[in-house]
Amino acid sequence: MLKKLVLTGAAGRLGSRLRAPLSALCETLVSTDIVESIEGLASNETYVAADLADLAAMTQLLKDADMVVHFGAIGDEAPWEQIHSANIMGAYNVWEAAYQNGVRRVVYASSIHAVGMHPKSECIGTDAPHRPDTFYGLAKCFAEDLGSLYWDKRGIEAVCMRIYSCAEVANPRAVGSWLSYDDLIQLVTRAIDTPVTGFAVVYGISDNDRAPVDNSKAQFLGYRPKDNAEQFAEKIFAEHPPLDPQNPADMCHGGPFATVELGNSGVARLGLKD
Repeated sequence: MLKKLVLTGAAGRLGSRLRAPLSALCETLVSTDIVESIEGLASNETYVAADLADLAAMTQLLKDADMVVHFGAIGDEAPWEQIHSANIMGAYNVWEAAYQNGVRRVVYASSIHAVGMHPKSECIGTDAPHRPDTFYGLAKCFAEDLGSLYWDKRGIEAVCMRIYSCAEVANPRAVGSWLSYDDLIQLVTRAIDTPVTGFAVVYGISDNDRAPVDNSKAQFLGYRPKDNAEQFAEKIFAEHPPLDPQNPADMCHGGPFATVELGNSGVARLGLKD
C-alpha cells in the first residue's frame, strides 16, 4: 500500500469518481482542485485547494508523495491562454514538483484528442504519431512528451492514459469509443499497482467490439477491460442518422473536436449524458 497518493482534479467529473477507490490504495489520499472544498471525504482523505499554475503550491502538495494521479485540467477545448495556463503549465508544474519531491510515478489523464485527427478507418496503436485536433489535444501531446522527457532524463515513471469517451453511451461514436467508469477505475488502479512501468501510453477504452484503437502494447499493465458498448449499439444506431464518411467529426478519432474552431468547445457537441 502506498503511503501518500495525490489526486489532482478531484472535483471534476472523472476525478470525483476516483476518490473512493484511490483512498483504498493508500494510507493517505490528498485530493486537490481549485474549488474551495469538496464533500464526502474518506477517513484517510484530505482536501487542499490549489492552482495547477502555481509551482510552489504543487511542490508543497506533492511533498512525501509516492505517486500523483493527475486529472486536473480544463477538460475541453478552450482559448489558448486558458489551455496554456491550466493544461500546459499545470502539467509542467506537476512533473517538476514530482521531480523536486522524488515522486516515483505520474499517472496522467491524457486524451484521444492527442491523436484526434487520425481517421478511425486506421486502427491506431499506442505508438501512433501525435496528431492533435485542438489546443486541448495539443496540450495532451505536450504532457505526454513531458512525461517521456522526465522519464528519460530524471527517472520519473509515467503512465499516460489516452481516455476516449468516459460517459454514458449516447451517440454512435461512443459505441466504439466508450470507457465505462468501472474500466476507468481498473485502468487507473493498474497504472498505480503495476510494479514497473517506465514511460507508457495506454488507451482508456473498454472492451468494445468496434474499438478503433489497438491497446495490445499496453497489456503489460494488466489492464483487462470488462465492459462492451455493443450492448447499446442497436438502440443508438436506430436513434441517430447514419454517419457521414465525408465529415471529419464522424470519421476522425477526435469526433466533433476534429471540426470545431480552435478555442471553441468540443464537449458541447458531444451530447454527453452522465
